[in-house]
Amino acid sequence: MLAECGGLLYLSRTLDGHAMCGVLPAVGRMAGRLTLGYREARAVTRTPWMDAGERVRGHEFHLSTVELDDDAAPAWRLAARGIERDNGVVAGGVQAGYLHVHWAAHPCSRRALVRAAATPARPKAVPA
Repeated sequence: MLAECGGLLYLSRTLDGHAMCGVLPAVGRMAGRLTLGYREARAVTRTPWMDAGERVRGHEFHLSTVELDDDAAPAWRLAARGIERDNGVVAGGVQAGYLHVHWAAHPCSRRALVRAAATPARPKAVPA
C-alpha cells in the first residue's frame, strides 16, 4: 500500500491526540506552517514496487508534522535547495510519506506499483 500525505496521517497512531488507524509507528500533529515545494527523492527502504536507491520526483504540500518512532524505517530521502532530509516511513507492506510522487515522470515505478498491488500476498510460514 502507498499512502501520501493525508494517508500518512490516517495510518498513524494518533493525530493531535485523536486515535487514527495505528498501522504506522508515527504520531501526527497539525502545524501552523505550510511545507510546500518540489522535491527530488530517493527511496531509502526497499518496497515491493521500488528498490532502495531508486529516484523519483514529486512535491510536498502539507500543514502537519509526523514524529516517527526511533526504530522506524524511512521511506524517502528528500532533497531541495541543497538540503536533504528523511521523510515518511515503511512499515510492513506500507510506504507512507508527505511526498506526492509525480507518477507520469516515472512510468516504471508506476507499473511496478500496479504489479505489486495486483500480486496476492503470500502467507508467512508459522514456525512449528
